[in-house]
Amino acid sequence: MTSTVAEFEAVAQRNKLTSVAVIGMGYVGLPTALGLHAGGVEVIGIDLSQNRLDAIRACEVDLIESDLRRLEKAVHQEDFQLTADPARLAEADAVLVCVPTGLDEYLMPDLGPLKNACAALIASARAGQTLILTSTSYVGTAQQLLVKPLSAKGFKVGRDIFVASSPERIDPGNVTHTQADTPRVLGGVTPACTAMAQRVINVLTPAVHCVSSPETAEMTKLYENTFRAVNIALANEFAEISDGFSIDPIEVIEAAASKPYGFMAFHPGPGVGGHCIPCDPHYLLWQLRATQSNAPLVTQAMHAIAERPKQVVDRVLNVLSRDGRGMADTRILVVGVTYKPGVQDVRSSSALDIIDLLAAKGAKVGYHDPLVPNVRVTGGSLDNVADPHGVDWDLALIHTVQPGHGYAWLAQCPVVIDATYRFDTALFTS
Repeated sequence: MTSTVAEFEAVAQRNKLTSVAVIGMGYVGLPTALGLHAGGVEVIGIDLSQNRLDAIRACEVDLIESDLRRLEKAVHQEDFQLTADPARLAEADAVLVCVPTGLDEYLMPDLGPLKNACAALIASARAGQTLILTSTSYVGTAQQLLVKPLSAKGFKVGRDIFVASSPERIDPGNVTHTQADTPRVLGGVTPACTAMAQRVINVLTPAVHCVSSPETAEMTKLYENTFRAVNIALANEFAEISDGFSIDPIEVIEAAASKPYGFMAFHPGPGVGGHCIPCDPHYLLWQLRATQSNAPLVTQAMHAIAERPKQVVDRVLNVLSRDGRGMADTRILVVGVTYKPGVQDVRSSSALDIIDLLAAKGAKVGYHDPLVPNVRVTGGSLDNVADPHGVDWDLALIHTVQPGHGYAWLAQCPVVIDATYRFDTALFTS
């Protein structure tokens, strides 16, 4: 007799969830672990970096305020454990894989951390566990890195052990759309896998959108961030077009957004960064190349995004040229180097590319960002200009405005270029 969804859900209810291991305690894994712990589950947080674990124990990590308060309590409790030992995975009822999935220098997927995490998971897997991939990756990741090796070890997936994909939807620094308030997509290998995984994800959020397979869940995440990438590229292009007509692109966007249907506002900027938009679409393009398929719109959008820092530097050069100056020996201060406001994260930040491009053209470049004491750039590192004076610089390029910090000193800078298009001029005098 065929089992019903209700029967699978009943099985999941009978299998009480008491402990969850989280592999990877970074920008996704740590908030996930804190959310599980707040939901009453014992957590084993696993990360191979002892420095990262020490920083977490010291509460010296970049989190939204509510998660930081959670962490300050959790690190003193016995049911929130941190370790670098992957053998502890066997102790958990469920395991979430939250390791980074980045790109190499050739924009090819760097699957090393994900493969290593899954290999460690397979080595420690035991009957009855629920294994959930939350890292964004290519379509078929769960099948290739979990289902096949588990089956080779003699596990019957959907009966002995349960596998699902539920890509993360954590936006670092965002206090409006928290993890608990954001629906999660979930696809299990079998209906039993979906039911067993849902009991885990429901600890993080009550809103779970179940789909038919892990592959559907994996494709959904790629579509979400590719959608954003394409529209950001379009917004940047319209900003350039508007500038050619001496039109304010933000005024255009706000006017278009007054339409109550058929339009979603995306804003131009100096580039994209972080762990999603610059990376995720390349996982799709990489997989399509392997099948000799193509996605010309996505390909062009990602090329445009990659070129955006160069366009910003060209804009700087054009402004200097109108003043009869060149780039050589011009003192330029980049204002803000994180990839978005309110976080300390500089991963894939376009500010780093912009700094390199400006320096390559002979500019004397510094940066000011109250959240970042130093950054690695081509040729070495730069230290934050903690107390900038506008008169010390020929030009200030606004890349990221950090909330809660004053920018009145910009009023003394001879030339200010706003690459965000949304800098509040009232901040000049605040």
